Amino acid sequence: MIKGMHGLFYTPNPEEVRAFIRDKLGLTHNDIGEGWLIFDLPKADLGVHPSDKAYHSISFYCDDIHKTVEDLKSRGVEFSSATTDEGWGLLTHFRMPGDLEVELYQPKYEKRSTRKTSKARVPPRSWPKKRKTSK
Repeated sequence: MIKGMHGLFYTPNPEEVRAFIRDKLGLTHNDIGEGWLIFDLPKADLGVHPSDKAYHSISFYCDDIHKTVEDLKSRGVEFSSATTDEGWGLLTHFRMPGDLEVELYQPKYEKRSTRKTSKARVPPRSWPKKRKTSK
């Protein structure tokens, strides 16, 4: 039975990345020994979307993106993009040590943990249309 999701950042500078996540993002962690810090995430979800190319991304989500951006900036986090409205939510990106870029978004859809039905309530124009590729 699946109980959750686990992700990893691979980097030549793990100490810097761990310190960033611990000190700037403020996530709690469990020191499991041998240099491993496992960070606790209160909630997670997984999306699968159509694309011409296979890739993955790491995103943190929040309730108020503008407030969260200001809070993170006050802790020294540098943002690499302005906040944009993508239809499905508000999105921006920030940099982590080791040249890692991470998304921060505020969803416009209801997270499953906050609703009682399995049918998603998505605002109109919320998912990008599949793009045609030239051959």
